[in-house]
Amino acid sequence: MAKLAFLGLGVMGYPMAGHLQRAGHEVTVYNRSMGKAEAWAAEHGGAAFAATPRAAATGADLVMACVGNDDDLRAVVLGEDGALAGMGAGAVFVDHTTVSATVSRELAQIAAAQEVGYVDAPVSGGQAGAENGQLAIMCGGADADFAKAEPVMQAYAKAITHFGPVGAGQLTKMVNQICIAGLVQGISEALLFASEAGLDAKKVAELVSQGAGGSWQLANRADTMVDGEFNHGFAVDWMRKDLGIAMDQAKAMGVSLPVTALVDQFYGDVQAMGGGRWDTSSLIQRLRKLQGQDI
Repeated sequence: MAKLAFLGLGVMGYPMAGHLQRAGHEVTVYNRSMGKAEAWAAEHGGAAFAATPRAAATGADLVMACVGNDDDLRAVVLGEDGALAGMGAGAVFVDHTTVSATVSRELAQIAAAQEVGYVDAPVSGGQAGAENGQLAIMCGGADADFAKAEPVMQAYAKAITHFGPVGAGQLTKMVNQICIAGLVQGISEALLFASEAGLDAKKVAELVSQGAGGSWQLANRADTMVDGEFNHGFAVDWMRKDLGIAMDQAKAMGVSLPVTALVDQFYGDVQAMGGGRWDTSSLIQRLRKLQGQDI
């Protein structure tokens, strides 16, 4: 068992930290809004919480983070009250935030100067995956650092893969989000087509999901898409952040992502409809609006 810190108790981090505590690790949590950290500690038998990332990270073998974006990550890692100020030589920082590969490499270099390891480890599986301990985790970092982090991450993972040096995890997460963007748009068009053709769209989705057109998105989101229910899952606002990261990286590499760029614009339309906090499967609402349907 390890002494751990977990920074960021959002819809993902809150249950992830809970899995670590239940696995028998000694966990201290930090959250920007202290009330949530206090609530988490109370829920988990009076576990520890701290007022700063530095206080949470002091003496920890591993420090995990799951925050919002590049700037949020820098804020919890750097500075007088940042996690690195409390971490000792040999400790490892594990970042589950979806951020740019650039900031991962930047922070890893700073950490290395004080002999702290760094693993970028973004996750896929959404809120349900975090709550059920069934996340897919894509990792970048030195072999020795990954070896320290991997057994601990098993507490909330169904699959963990090491793809290479720091930054490789974030690049893999970009692949994941590129795939999702195209899939959800295709499923939205297919379900609208089925409904307009007079078919039972849920029944169609159930059958199609068993064949070559199947996907996690179709199997898990078709029914709620048909019913117009989007108060769950991964928010459009966060998806646009992720797609922006992917497109910036693609531009730097000279790679064209025409479908991703188009779907990103469609998500912008969903935001304009007031759907920024809707699940990413809400792309179908944009199509319904174009059809003149009451949404």
